[in-house]
Order: sequence, then C-alpha cells, then structure tokens
Amino acid sequence: MIYISFAIAFGLTLHLLLVLRRLAPKIGLLDTPGGRKAHTGAVPLIGGLAMFLGFVFSLLVLPEPIGAMRALLAGAGLLVIIGVLDDLHELSSTSRFAVQIGAALMMVYWGKVGLIDLGHLVSPDSLLELGFWSVPLTVFSVVGVINALNMVDGVDGLAGSMSALSAATLILVALVNGDTTSALVLGLLFVSIVAFLLLNLRFPWQPRARIFMGDAGSMFLGFVLAWYLVDLAQGEDRAISPATALWILGIPLIDTVTMMVRRVLKKRSPFAPDREHFHHVLLLAGFSPSTTLFIMLGGSLLMIVIGLSAQYSGVPEWLMFYAFLGLFAVYFLMIHRAWRIMRFLRRSINRRTSKTERRQHDLAYEGGDKRSGEDRRRK
Repeated sequence: MIYISFAIAFGLTLHLLLVLRRLAPKIGLLDTPGGRKAHTGAVPLIGGLAMFLGFVFSLLVLPEPIGAMRALLAGAGLLVIIGVLDDLHELSSTSRFAVQIGAALMMVYWGKVGLIDLGHLVSPDSLLELGFWSVPLTVFSVVGVINALNMVDGVDGLAGSMSALSAATLILVALVNGDTTSALVLGLLFVSIVAFLLLNLRFPWQPRARIFMGDAGSMFLGFVLAWYLVDLAQGEDRAISPATALWILGIPLIDTVTMMVRRVLKKRSPFAPDREHFHHVLLLAGFSPSTTLFIMLGGSLLMIVIGLSAQYSGVPEWLMFYAFLGLFAVYFLMIHRAWRIMRFLRRSINRRTSKTERRQHDLAYEGGDKRSGEDRRRK
C-alpha cells in the first residue's frame, strides 16, 4: 500500500498538471505578461492545486491513521483555496495574512502542533519555555515560513527545488529519529514536488517553465514544511533542535528577513515589492536562471549540512543559534554591498542600464515558479 501511495502522489500530480494545464486558459488561471512581468506567453498557474490534490489522495491511501493529519489537510486546503482565488483575482495582503494566521491557529489548536520551547538556548540543562508566547510565536513562525517560500519564488524551479530539498532533509531527520509516519507523509510531499518540477524546471528540451505553482503552491508547501519543522523540533523525543530547524530553510528565511529590514530602513513598507532578493542580484549580475538556481540550492545544501552536522555532533544549541544570527548579519551586509562584491567578481549589477539591456535581463528573468507573491504584484 505504501508503494501505491507514492505511485499515486507522482502519477496523479503529473496527470493533473497536464489536464489542468489545458483547462487553465478556460478559467483564467494564467500568469499573463504585462507591467513588469516579462515572461513570454500566458503560463498556467496550476502547479499548487495539482500538487495539493496529488498529496491529499496519496495520503488517504496510506495504511496509517491520519489523526492530526486532518488539521494539516484542512489548513493546507484553506491556503490552496485562497491561493487560487488570489491567482485569479489579486486579493489584498490583509486577506492573505488573515487566512495564513487562520491555518496556523488550526495547526496549534486542532493539530496540537506548536512551539512550546526554543530549546537549550540559555542553559544545556534547561529549556527556554515560551509559556504565554507559545501560540503567538508559532503563528509568527508559520506565517514567516509561508511567506519566505513565496518571496523566494522568482526563478524557474527555485521554490520547488528548495521545497524538495527541505522535505528530503526532514525525511532523513524523521527516519533517524524513528518517526516513520512523518517520513512517509513528507515522502509523499517530496514525490508530488518532483512531479511538478518536471514541468517547471528548465531542461534542454524545455527551455522555460511550462507551468507555475502560483500562490496556492507556495502557501501549501510553506505550510506543510512549517508544520514539520515545528513538529520535529518539539517534545521530549524531538528529532532536531529549534536552532537546527532554522538552518534547514536558512536561505529563504534569511533572504526574506533581510529584504524586509532593508525596506524598513528605506522607509518603505516591508511588503513592498522590489527586485533586490538574492536571486535578483544574481540575475542582474549576468548569471543565467539555471546558474542562479544551482548557486542558491548549493548555498541551501551547505547550510543544511552545517546544521545537521552540528546537531548530530553535539554542538551546543545556543552556538548554532548565534552562528545563524551571525550568518544573517553577514548576508545582510553582502546584499547591502552587493555591487562591490560583484565588481570584485568582475560582474556588474548597475541598474542604470539601457532599455535594451533591461529587456535582455527581463528575458533571462522570465519564468520563475509563477512570479508568485511579490514578483506577480509588480504591475
């Protein structure tokens, strides 16, 4: 039955991608070029819906009691619905945040998954318990992960590949800890993402993405990953420390916080769209979308290896946490002085370019996992 579940996750997701891709133009579920969006042609925004349905049906076939999975599926389903509506009609940020908070509260009160402590950040003999702050910090963390994945969604295959890498890491962590149920659920998610990437990554026979995941996809994947990042980092038999969880999704989290801080320092809204994320800098510096993807995946993999190596070799949690904050500080300074670093590498990210050069950059930038979140709202 387990093999059947995995076959359904992959086969059904891929089948739905192909079917919904033909249906998308009829219902208007397309990302159409215009304004500051430069990709060529209208691209179907059906990746998230297909992955969610493939994941749900495969999960129902598992020979395991779903139990708390009802809350996981309900919260994810709610986010997929609001994501599809946002892809169709451009909902307000208030509406999106309200639904994200609602899904996080379902995770806490229905699914009984939440941050109870932050690990041994003060003393190796005692946990830093959250008490009253448990629910607010859980909601903040879940919403943060959802939007971090949404904001990194700007190059073909990037958000999907980072989600797959994080899911694979969590599968390994769960198996090492003997949590086969979590490993199975995450395995189904991983297989669904792989099916999506077949039509979203660039290949020699596929020069650009044929589908995007949409806000429905980035919110769905962000929610499930946030659920297991929290779940595996809590309890007496926790698989990882909360500090290690930060390293597993390190680059999207650091990049998102960096951009929000920079916007506030510039007296702009932290949610105002721009093209200053790390993947934008790499594209402006002349790296191809594929090279940008590999650079960011390589950085993510390096952070995961460092985090897990520290976890399993007994490095103190407080040291891992402050090392993460130190890396954030370095990253912030590098982005703030990105033009100097690229000049050292003999590359230019001068934004004062001619119309022709800007168009060439936009053509290199075209695609992405649907221009979800910020990138789609830059009209």
